[in-house]
Amino acid sequence: MKRICIVGISGKLGQYMTRHALALGYEVVGVCRPESVGKLDHLKGKITLFPGRTDDRQVVRRAVAGCDGVLVVLAPWGVHNYASGTAQAVLDFAEPDARLVFSCGWHISKDGKDRYSLKLRAFAALVTVIGPVLRVVDLNDQIEATKRVFSSDRLWTVVRGSDLEEGPSEGLPVWAEHVGDPVLASNLTRRTDFALFMVHALTDDRLIHKAPAIVGRSSASAQAVLGPSGAQWGPVR
Repeated sequence: MKRICIVGISGKLGQYMTRHALALGYEVVGVCRPESVGKLDHLKGKITLFPGRTDDRQVVRRAVAGCDGVLVVLAPWGVHNYASGTAQAVLDFAEPDARLVFSCGWHISKDGKDRYSLKLRAFAALVTVIGPVLRVVDLNDQIEATKRVFSSDRLWTVVRGSDLEEGPSEGLPVWAEHVGDPVLASNLTRRTDFALFMVHALTDDRLIHKAPAIVGRSSASAQAVLGPSGAQWGPVR
């Protein structure tokens, strides 16, 4: 894998993914809104940018051309099918053998077997109702986006992130097939490590057609289930 595209490159997660990808020697191109280009001034000369909305099909088409992998931030912002439009554009225009890795939260379920806490269910329900009214968030559109990914025969992975915090890397997060697994109980991951897992998924064939739910490798629940040495140094779950 040599050339990758990051769709949503200007956000915090996108910038962390860019740093990890450049450190691994990837050529990086990215899509971000024109008004956000300035956020990436510190990367001038290191990346190639395609300014535009991430659901702009022609912008995405140009950006993903020739890319071996595409990392996609499925942001649920707005009420105009932003996430599903972004996902569909990537599914339609990425190279046939490209690895496609999408980010979302734990509220997404691939097979309906996840077990959510009352707190998480209540929060998701509140955002689902209030978000569209305020015209800022549409979780249903993000659900629609991942449904399209799950039904695709492309080489995809959907990485489902826990709550996030800033801080130095703790290493590659551990993961489970379903929310509710004891290893995920801490519900906390460093944002830089979420990005690290996204980049890692580009080349881990075990994750093809999977929707791993991740948690920090040094979190209390990961160490309790896997042990301090396993949680810190072992393979992803």
